[in-house]
Amino acid sequence: MNGTKPATPEAELLVGGQALIEGVMMRSPGAYGVAVRRPDGSLALQRGKVPSLAKRYPAFKLPLLRGIGVLFQSLAIGIRALNFSAEQAIAAAEAVPATPAGGGADAPPGKQSSEAPAPKAAGTAPDRTAPDRTSDPAAPNRPASDHSGWAVAGSMAVGLGLGVLVFLLLPLWLTQLAERHLFGPLSGLGFNLLDGGLRALFFLAYLYGISRFRDIHRVFMYHGAEHKVVFNYERRLPLSVENARAQSRLHPRCGTSFLLFVLLVSILVFALIPKTAPFLVKFGGRLLLVPVIAGLSYEVLRLTARRRAAPLFAALVFPGLMLQKITTQEPTDDMLEVAIVALEEALREDGLLPEAPPGAARGAAVVPETAPAVSAADAREEAPVLVTLAGSTAGAVSTASAGIAASAASAGTGEIPA
Repeated sequence: MNGTKPATPEAELLVGGQALIEGVMMRSPGAYGVAVRRPDGSLALQRGKVPSLAKRYPAFKLPLLRGIGVLFQSLAIGIRALNFSAEQAIAAAEAVPATPAGGGADAPPGKQSSEAPAPKAAGTAPDRTAPDRTSDPAAPNRPASDHSGWAVAGSMAVGLGLGVLVFLLLPLWLTQLAERHLFGPLSGLGFNLLDGGLRALFFLAYLYGISRFRDIHRVFMYHGAEHKVVFNYERRLPLSVENARAQSRLHPRCGTSFLLFVLLVSILVFALIPKTAPFLVKFGGRLLLVPVIAGLSYEVLRLTARRRAAPLFAALVFPGLMLQKITTQEPTDDMLEVAIVALEEALREDGLLPEAPPGAARGAAVVPETAPAVSAADAREEAPVLVTLAGSTAGAVSTASAGIAASAASAGTGEIPA
């Protein structure tokens, strides 16, 4: 059947996503949807439109500029989604002391809903209807939202600063130190290869280090759920836990692959900076070239994703897929459910799926054969990048820690906030 075959890269409507704290954000070309699992089993939902930068500013249709625009727009949406998931974690943590031992109808309301969720028995399949609560952006308790918003913004700034320090400044300083005391004068190519090699080493050590934390492992599980649901959608199968479970968790458009392209492209682009330039000029030049690296890496990712069947491009994608064995883990069924609901929210906000009738079960929608609201050309132009959001939480409600590692993993080398 045509409805069970994967769409060709040229015709498919590309979607993307991002793992959050106990949740997932999904992107379609014109909208986003967020689903976050609360500790009581209910789902906090959020969705919104994503304006087309290319339509508003035609310059962003150009190959290099479109990557810069899409990536920074993705960063803004990602921060908004991370803030929303952090609000749910903070609200749940603040409500714990006041929760009666029996829970039930006396359980305190979350920020987004005042309804008491249906209890979820241990060992049962995820409840696909009762836990879902449509979020209300105008709900009260704004001070808590402001608090978490400032916390996320501050921690993201600190995280990006640490990324610049660890992935830009430190490799450059160690390379100059090695040239002076170990290797002697290096050629321009040798200098940049050593600098890039150290940057890649630090990045791999960072990923391995954060993967040892239990909370990060859960984020990586949600990352795997995001990929499986995207594959479920791309194969035009009904969005369901059963269909998503059978998919691969390794996706060629993942932000992990993008970060590897960043490492390679940065070696070539940084070669434009004279090796004989003073240290501060080298460092400043690297910062100024960040947008160029972002745009070029985005184009490489798009190119390899659309031509992934060709042997050459398959070889380019392979290292990123292997690295995803760290940054994605096999999800549970309830995590797949969260990712499905997030994608449905994005598609409905984008007009690609009809609104579900009241009380309808989640995940029953069939992906349409065509996308009437968005042309194939627009879909490719606005193609979201699957983003690795490795939020490092010291605890489930540690907003600051989440932002620091989330920004560092999103930026990867400290150069690109994707």
